[in-house]
Amino acid sequence: MRVRFLTGLMAGFMAAAFCLSASSAEAASLKSSGIEDLYKAPRLIAENAAPPGGLLLAQSDGDDAYDPFADYSEFEQSMDEEEDTNFFRNGRLLTLGFIGGYRGFTSNLGKYYSGNANFGLFLAFFFDLNFALQLGYVTSDHTLVIPATSAGTSAVQGTVSVSDISILIKYYFNTQNVTRGLASLSPYLVGGFSQIYRTTTISGQDAFAKDSAFGFNIGAGIEVPMMRNKMYWGLQGVYQVVSFADESKVVLDENDNATGAVLAGDAYLVQGVLGINF
Repeated sequence: MRVRFLTGLMAGFMAAAFCLSASSAEAASLKSSGIEDLYKAPRLIAENAAPPGGLLLAQSDGDDAYDPFADYSEFEQSMDEEEDTNFFRNGRLLTLGFIGGYRGFTSNLGKYYSGNANFGLFLAFFFDLNFALQLGYVTSDHTLVIPATSAGTSAVQGTVSVSDISILIKYYFNTQNVTRGLASLSPYLVGGFSQIYRTTTISGQDAFAKDSAFGFNIGAGIEVPMMRNKMYWGLQGVYQVVSFADESKVVLDENDNATGAVLAGDAYLVQGVLGINF
């Protein structure tokens, strides 16, 4: 009886050991298969084949990717970028300045109008290193003297106040390639238009005459920087072509007699300039 019991117990242990061994072998086989699948996955993905039980991941080559902002540039050419960099480094945006000098006249106006000092203000806006737009105001007072004639006309004397509002374009020459001592100078050409107002007062008369005319300006000048380009002083000359409505009429004296004087002519200005750069 005891022998039969021991024999059955040993048979049970052997069956359990066999089952445990089979489970371990199956587990090892499954582990080996999983490891192989892990190493196979990159190769299968590269061959566009999904691994068993896995997902196919999308991949892209960096050279084939298109970035719409990669080639964006505010400047069409490198030269444009260089010019703008040079402008912000060495240029100026605004200039506020004082202008003053001498205003004279040509032809008959030069005979009867005395030259005199003029002064005013201006504001210049720079588009780049070469071009600028300038708005200015200049005023001056002059003496009017028409002498008496042998025909019996009396002298005409008085004062004339001349003011003009101008819109000018300046073109600055590039001096970077000249001698080092002259490279800091800024020569320029100037041209534009003016609205000129004239007020005439005759001695002995309470009344005065006011009129206006359209003028064309052309001239040239030069500037010298100071205080590390924060300020500058300069000199310019401008010729002003102007035509008043009565320049073809003969001036009458106080008795309404013709004096023979015709107030026709143009103006010229020689001015000093002092500006502050912003």
